[in-house]
Amino acid sequence: MRWNLILSNPADSVDLPRQDRRQIAVLNVEQARTFVRAISGHPYGSLFALALTTGMRPSEYLGLTWKDLDLDRGTVSVSHTLEWRKGGWQFAETKRSRSRRLVKLQAWVVALLREQVPKLQEALGDALVFRARRGGPIRESRFVQEHFKPLLNSAELPAIRLYDLRHTAATISLIAGVSPKVISEPLGHASVAFTLDVYSHVLPHMQDAAAEKVQALLIEVTRE
Repeated sequence: MRWNLILSNPADSVDLPRQDRRQIAVLNVEQARTFVRAISGHPYGSLFALALTTGMRPSEYLGLTWKDLDLDRGTVSVSHTLEWRKGGWQFAETKRSRSRRLVKLQAWVVALLREQVPKLQEALGDALVFRARRGGPIRESRFVQEHFKPLLNSAELPAIRLYDLRHTAATISLIAGVSPKVISEPLGHASVAFTLDVYSHVLPHMQDAAAEKVQALLIEVTRE
């Protein structure tokens, strides 16, 4: 087409296959509270707390090093992932530039992370924040089987995926009335529109709350 060798583009008549979106499974607010109680005292309590509150991807928080954390400011810098490839573990760049971001931590999560700061200063820096029992990187599939699923079972919570803690973080933030723009940034989404599309299941509830708030303003103004 660019070289003017054909009159029409054959690809224009191709019907693209429909991509069905997988149903998102999340913990509701009460279940999330149960989860928070369940991770209290757990060996990986800080990991679960970080996953539930920041919306980071498993490959991102499993690859965190101590230099990525600023506990004094309560922030975590997301700039890479940790992946298993042929030959061993390798750090990789985040899949897109938007995924590189600074995420604010909740105070109780900072407190949990402070409890596990290595006593030896030389153990900081490039050392992984979260490690397997033997000291190496955590393999996600094994971690799910040995720690995440048993935790859900003991707390009588739905059998969600580890990745669904990311969706839970976003959903609860929307329910709490946090701006989609503010939520989109720590998630590392390409746009606010993408965030709203992914979590559209929350929008009807948000619209109900918004209508009530606007009505309250209008009624108050009318009375004056």
